[in-house]
Amino acid sequence: MRPFTDSVLLRLDDISLSFKGVKAITSITFEVRTGHICGLIGPNGAGKSSLLNVINGVYTPQSGRIHYAGQTRQRMRAHQAAEGGIARTFQNIALFKGMSVLDNVLTGRNLKRRSSWIEQMLRLGRAPREDDAQRLYAEKIIAFLQIHPWRHAPVGTLPYGLQKRVELARALAAEPTLLLLDEPMAGMNAQEKLKMSQFIRDINREFGTTVVLIEHDIGVVMGVCDHVVVLDYGRKIGDGTPQQVRANPDVIAAYLGS
Repeated sequence: MRPFTDSVLLRLDDISLSFKGVKAITSITFEVRTGHICGLIGPNGAGKSSLLNVINGVYTPQSGRIHYAGQTRQRMRAHQAAEGGIARTFQNIALFKGMSVLDNVLTGRNLKRRSSWIEQMLRLGRAPREDDAQRLYAEKIIAFLQIHPWRHAPVGTLPYGLQKRVELARALAAEPTLLLLDEPMAGMNAQEKLKMSQFIRDINREFGTTVVLIEHDIGVVMGVCDHVVVLDYGRKIGDGTPQQVRANPDVIAAYLGS
């Protein structure tokens, strides 16, 4: 059963971001409720990826506040985001191409380790038991996303669609509370998009993970998301259910068309 609640996990309050005086985001406010899938859409250059970078601490906004999991900050630092359960995939695949699928997914478990680097280096104390536990969890995620036949293959040898799934697996291995997906279906064919859409629904339902995703395929967004936020030139022009956004005249004029 999907983990819908009335609680707000994430709220961006009047966020603005500029680069050398050029505004990328202007006074953006919206909220994401716990257990929802929120779609972030808009034309290229609308500020969508920049907004994700603000949420997970890559960029520092010039103004506004970030409310996440009951805490309020003027900026989210990257280590705070990671420690607070925010995981991320990227528009351009950011995997270790020479490493196996399993080893890539295991990198998502780094924050779950409690043994010291000396224990890990010498495989003493807690390290061997931890290694077994982390591998077991990574294998669980690999099976969940149906990439187990390739778990020992170097990631760089896999087709693009599978590499996207491996990147999703690495993010999911961190056991995120909030999962940020930056164009997880970019470059995929219709069948691959359908499969990825189902995986996102399954992650939301089975793991209780709240999701914010950027996606250009409007059919995917309207079919997967509970809530959609629309940006245009760094400003919010739409915010509501898929049905509300689809009927919004400003969104139609700027992005969807008639």
